[in-house]
Amino acid sequence: MAENAQAGEVVSFSETNALPETLHCPMQGELFEKGPTPVRLRIDRDPESEFRLGDITVIKSGDLSQLVVSGFGAFLSKKSERVLVRQGDKVVFEFPLFRLSEIVISSRGITLSSDIIMACCERGIRLSFLTGGGKPYAMITSPMLTAVVAARRAQMEALSDRRGFEFARAIVTGKLRNQENLLRYFLKHLKNADPDRAGKITQIATSIRELRAGVEELEADSIEQARADLMGREGTGARVYWDGVAELIREKVTFLGREHRGATDGVNSLLNYGYGILYSQVWGAALNAGLEPFAGFLHVDRPGKPSLVLDLVEEFRQPIVDRVVVAYVDLGVEIGMASGMLDERTRRGFAEKVIERLETVEQFRGKKHQMRSIIQMQARLLAKFLRGEAEYAPYVMRW
Repeated sequence: MAENAQAGEVVSFSETNALPETLHCPMQGELFEKGPTPVRLRIDRDPESEFRLGDITVIKSGDLSQLVVSGFGAFLSKKSERVLVRQGDKVVFEFPLFRLSEIVISSRGITLSSDIIMACCERGIRLSFLTGGGKPYAMITSPMLTAVVAARRAQMEALSDRRGFEFARAIVTGKLRNQENLLRYFLKHLKNADPDRAGKITQIATSIRELRAGVEELEADSIEQARADLMGREGTGARVYWDGVAELIREKVTFLGREHRGATDGVNSLLNYGYGILYSQVWGAALNAGLEPFAGFLHVDRPGKPSLVLDLVEEFRQPIVDRVVVAYVDLGVEIGMASGMLDERTRRGFAEKVIERLETVEQFRGKKHQMRSIIQMQARLLAKFLRGEAEYAPYVMRW
């Protein structure tokens, strides 16, 4: 079997077998090594996209780059080149480290060994932690992966010059455009089925377009001069947009408007949980691009508030999370709630849908890329813009 193996192929070995010198095996880039090193692993088959045993659930993304682990009593450790998920003394799930870019811990009661933390940091694998409601509260990465001083210096300087304003304006115009496009995307299915509702949503989408035109005409020398105006127009657009979303889904559920904190209704709970997954993706992308997550432009700085992450998230809310939520509700899937939060079944099913959306391939800059890759590309574009090497243009979804 070794003689016929292809480069990059996962091959089964026993733990005691030596690695043949002539074999083209998977290679893992090591943070503290000069180059890639061969991966020694034994795995007989790929696990299913979802594994569940008792309270423990592991969701694997389709491109094998992300694991989402939930369930009280799970213990994550490392053996050889694999991450193991245990329940007591029993190994219930294992997966090769070289395939991963992120492990998401999405519930309480999960324990991690220091070995798996070190292994993830060495390999550039993020460890992200979410509350039961989907809010990120911690992320573990190696500081050596983000030791890029030039981008952070430029970021701090841009807080007081025109670059900060131009980026914030681009973020608001991009968000407004995506809000309009999402409404028009779902509007296509309503024109014949319900002309009255379609007419209302068309009016809302048009009003958002007019609001965006006004934002594009704004001028300022710094973000401090324009932040209040930009935030006011963004807030106006949000109120109108959520009226449009309510109109889209009113045949399926009752949605009275957007609630950020303490939401107890199903739609807002889905949105908050989905945004939590998106935050971790954007946060990791900002770190990988050498940016400071806590120094934003549109969102003001506050202790513990990752304002740059909140800035970058704005252009991806509609194409990634809102689109999934509207489709999820439209399918008539029951939104289970327990103690004011999504129940385990709903969190698990919805997380799968968001991860699928992150893996969806879209046309961008003349080529096809996964949405998660587009997020990273935009973070790197921002770093180049702040250094004066490129113009910043937000991601715009198609409809």
